[in-house]
Amino acid sequence: MNKTTPQNTKENPGHVTIPDKLYFKIGEVKKITGVEPHVLRYWESEFKIIRPQRATSKQRLYRRVDVENILRIKKLLYEDGYTVPGARKLLAEKKDKKRSVPAAKIPGTNKTRSILAELKNDLKQLQEMLEKK
Repeated sequence: MNKTTPQNTKENPGHVTIPDKLYFKIGEVKKITGVEPHVLRYWESEFKIIRPQRATSKQRLYRRVDVENILRIKKLLYEDGYTVPGARKLLAEKKDKKRSVPAAKIPGTNKTRSILAELKNDLKQLQEMLEKK
């Protein structure tokens, strides 16, 4: 089994090694994150960003992104001193901030739009030519 050791980032605070696999059982998540299963189940009810899938055996299967989010929540609650509602609010604000990046601030957006507009115009002209014949 390959293991990756990402740097201490927003995605993976604390230099935690997350095995390179698609799904993790709740016991594996406990070993990786140090968070007890009953706490993980509670966090699922409190944070919408943790949504494990269910196997046919009804076992929870956490994705890598779930494990990264659990590590992020653990840091907010245990190290940064946030309450559950405070952490939930902070994560929601960060998510909304990512969604509301204005197009003008994304590099190349205006140039891309002008190229697409020019292409659309060319296609309309081609369509008119074909309809005339």
